Amino acid sequence: QVQLVESGGGLVQAGGSLRLSCAASGRTFTNYMAWFRQAPGKEREFVAGITWNGMTTFIGDSVKGRFTISRDNAPNTMYLQMNSLKPEDTAVYSCAIRRSYTPSRAPNEYDSWGQGTQVTVSS
Repeated sequence: QVQLVESGGGLVQAGGSLRLSCAASGRTFTNYMAWFRQAPGKEREFVAGITWNGMTTFIGDSVKGRFTISRDNAPNTMYLQMNSLKPEDTAVYSCAIRRSYTPSRAPNEYDSWGQGTQVTVSS
């Protein structure tokens, strides 16, 4: 089983930036990975996803143009660069991995999840 550990969350003012990291243990070379977020009282939302080789990325509509996703397979780490943050970006951000290499935006199609990291954007 792959284990995922997020880091990099925190409190930032609107307009600021944060970089989240997701360190994966175990064999993840061909797995599709993604970031999701969940705000209180809301459903889990797809933020961004990336293929195993980092060549193809998918960005959610609500963060397009502000967030970028990247991946480094040596070490096994995925990143989410968040710029121009807004108060509505406040949420717990979690990374997830599928056994498959194909993209998906559905949380229930992911097999392992990190514990999540809180991102709070003040106005």
